Amino acid sequence: MSISEARRRTRWLPRTLSARLALILATGLLLAHALSFALLFYERADATRSMMLTSLEQDIPLSVALLEHLPPAERTQWVSRLERRTYRYLLRPAQPGTPLASDRARQVTRLIDDALGHRYALRPRAVSVSPERYEVELTLADGQPLTIEVTPSLMPIARWLPWVLMAQVVLLLACAWLAVRLAIRPLARLAAAAERMDPAGTGDPLPQDGPLEVTKAAQALNVLQSRVAAHVSERMQILAAISHDLQTPITRMRLRVESMDESLVQSRLLEDVDQVSQLVREGVNYARSANVAMGPAMRLDVQAFLDSVVGDYQDVGKAVHGIEGDSASLQTHPQVLRRVVQNLIDNALAYAGSAEVRLRVDAQGHVCIDVLDRGPGIPEDQLEAVLQPFRRLEPSRGRSSGGTGLGLAIAQQLTSALGGHLRLANREGGGLQATAVLGTKA
Repeated sequence: MSISEARRRTRWLPRTLSARLALILATGLLLAHALSFALLFYERADATRSMMLTSLEQDIPLSVALLEHLPPAERTQWVSRLERRTYRYLLRPAQPGTPLASDRARQVTRLIDDALGHRYALRPRAVSVSPERYEVELTLADGQPLTIEVTPSLMPIARWLPWVLMAQVVLLLACAWLAVRLAIRPLARLAAAAERMDPAGTGDPLPQDGPLEVTKAAQALNVLQSRVAAHVSERMQILAAISHDLQTPITRMRLRVESMDESLVQSRLLEDVDQVSQLVREGVNYARSANVAMGPAMRLDVQAFLDSVVGDYQDVGKAVHGIEGDSASLQTHPQVLRRVVQNLIDNALAYAGSAEVRLRVDAQGHVCIDVLDRGPGIPEDQLEAVLQPFRRLEPSRGRSSGGTGLGLAIAQQLTSALGGHLRLANREGGGLQATAVLGTKA
């Protein structure tokens, strides 16, 4: 079965696990509750029917015999005393009606006939269908008609019973919600902690508490984090070692090339040596950024911080300008943040010749530092790819413009170390907007 087919089959289900569990538990509990109610009312109806038949069988012979022996003038006084909840005696002929249609009515008529010892000719007829009401007529010994009016009905429900049933339903739903919450809370904490997992291994290990299954999952993720951190650290150490060891032979190559006679070949060799030297330096910087020493965080006025960074570039004649934006303070690491902003500005200067820096706070309260340029931009399908190390684009941002493809990768890695992320977007009218999204403002 394909993924699309599986999604179509489960489209009617909620998307979250907590909602699915709540739906299943609530549905099961409500069905069980409804079945209990149905069985309760069925037993109540059966008990009521049994009580009515027993009462008819025991009461009718005595009542009819009593009315037979009473003078006609006194019978009216006794009829009201002989009345019961589901039947009563009337000193009149039965009303016009139809033959009995229900099995229960015919059963009651046979019961009356048996209780009276078949001494009377019974004339039953149905008077009403809904609610059910039928009358059984007989004639007393002195010729007076006597009608037994039967109105079967359940025992009346107490007024407090619906409220009790409603309270039970609410209690069941509350228990289902509490059970789902207790079951899902450890998973939610585990998912949130997994999202914060740092491949470099600098983050805190996942908490190993909660149910046994969640504990085992947290233990597995902690082991995975340590293995990934060891692998990343090994790769960075290899890169740093190679980059560092290459600096010595590169220096010797430069000295030997500079000792050559000036010529076109010499100048091209010096350019190649400079490019290799730059690649090695940025390789070392990238390796260091993976294990940057953060140090203690401090409260920072972000706008004043950006003004100082822009001022440093302007002092050396770089076309970097600050744009008036929002104001915010942030608990962060200034030295690491400075490297992030400098890398973004250097990238804009390399490809556009100028840069603009802006501070803003988005709708979620995150502090965002935008570095904007009017360069050639990046194809939409490559905006994520350029954040990978040593990834370069041709021809818009090719080697002719300089660089090694590590500036944005280093900026992204350092931004992640600060607990944020780097986002790239093309500007309307041309150019690129690089945004470092950091934590929420104070």
